[in-house]
Amino acid sequence: MNSGDEATVLWRPTRPEELDLIRESGWRKWPPLSPDRPWFYPFLDEDSAILISRNWRYDRPDQGVSYVTRFQVEQAFLSHYSTRTFGGSTTPMLWVPSEDLDEFNSHIVGPIEVVHEFR
Repeated sequence: MNSGDEATVLWRPTRPEELDLIRESGWRKWPPLSPDRPWFYPFLDEDSAILISRNWRYDRPDQGVSYVTRFQVEQAFLSHYSTRTFGGSTTPMLWVPSEDLDEFNSHIVGPIEVVHEFR
């Protein structure tokens, strides 16, 4: 990223198996999505990511833990993608096609960080 370029902060609810793959990448990229998931959905606000992550704890108590991650992406690159809501929610999310995830990862600025953990 050039000096003067801006980055946008995004959040994502993250399950343990996904976090393991992020850790293996050196905290620099999101792992490929399974074939049944055509979209990567980072959230535009932290509170929504927290709510989803907490709800996972009730939906899947066998997993024991869920996380909220925070990361930054070059703002100019994000203009390629639309912001939408999902499933009747009012929560704004960025919709990134799964086939764009490698390119998306190349525009992440800094590490992906765990900012909340729910047990």
